[in-house]
Amino acid sequence: MKREIFNLYVESISSRFDVPKDDIFTKTKRREIVDARHVLYYMCSERPMKISYIQMYMKESGYDIAHSSIIHGIRQVKLLVDSDKDYHRMISEIEETIKN
Repeated sequence: MKREIFNLYVESISSRFDVPKDDIFTKTKRREIVDARHVLYYMCSERPMKISYIQMYMKESGYDIAHSSIIHGIRQVKLLVDSDKDYHRMISEIEETIKN
């Protein structure tokens, strides 16, 4: 069940950030990909999904990521959501696409 939710988030975030889904699971440091990846971690953690599940799904998709790196990404997005109304709105819009 959580895997399906993870996949829905990947679809929605890839569309919102205008990046190919597969790029989210590559080792690139391009800012738009990193931002999309961090939002994915954040959205999953807010679901709530355990960090270990996020880590497992990322690895299954070809991206091996450390537990601490996921936590860092979640914190980065939390800071943006708390300080930037546009970012907060974007997160809400992504969440709405998953509910429908």
